[in-house]
Amino acid sequence: MNEIEPVSEPKNAEASSGSQGSPNPPKKENVLLNMGFNILLPILILNKGDQFLGDWLSPYFENTAVPILLIALLFPISYFFYDLITRKKYNFISILGLISVLLTGGIGILEIPTEWFAVKEAAIPAIIGLAVILSLRTPYPLVRTFLLNPELMDVDKIESALEEKSCRGAFDKLLVRCTYWLGFSFVFSAVLNFVLARWIVVSPSGTDAYNAEVAKMMLWSWPVIAIPCLVITMYALWLLLKGIQDLTGYKLETFIRSTEGEK
Repeated sequence: MNEIEPVSEPKNAEASSGSQGSPNPPKKENVLLNMGFNILLPILILNKGDQFLGDWLSPYFENTAVPILLIALLFPISYFFYDLITRKKYNFISILGLISVLLTGGIGILEIPTEWFAVKEAAIPAIIGLAVILSLRTPYPLVRTFLLNPELMDVDKIESALEEKSCRGAFDKLLVRCTYWLGFSFVFSAVLNFVLARWIVVSPSGTDAYNAEVAKMMLWSWPVIAIPCLVITMYALWLLLKGIQDLTGYKLETFIRSTEGEK
């Protein structure tokens, strides 16, 4: 019987997590609101904006495609600041997302050659992937932000268990391995983004056709890009969680935050 029987709690973890009731946990993000403001409403406006808003905008704008694009992009921009105010959370990724939205609008307003849209679509995930890998050389590797989410995992307990089992070195090697998988998922996303954008977005910027193609790009990016990259990210997460369990001897349930105790 070589199976490890984990004790109920890692030493010192109870004191660190229980005695000081952690300050109010961050408010959880509303997934439906996120999808509505960042995907569904922009797609709807980009596709049907001329039909719904064209008569109202045409007396003020010679080319209604540009204001329709701006109205569509206003939703993800508004959501960024709404989320920042309500949850008081922002990070490197959300800021890059905001920059991406602003660049999409800039390409349409300034009527920049459409090829730059594909460059922009590839550049954002490529920058994130590079940052993830380079962050290994800093005290705050980004893999912890992506995979060891303190809203879901009790990071203090994990740290305690690693110290208790004297396996910090092995855990650091595990983090490096997971980091490369995570970085690969973003680089893979960058390549898919570029290919898909060059295939779909071909009309001159600042036109109704450009708006419709941006909407199509947003729609297709989910099944073509997001799902494959999510699979790679989930594999990296599985590697990390399995590694933590193997290194510490504790079941994963030990480290998952209980929502009941935090109310």
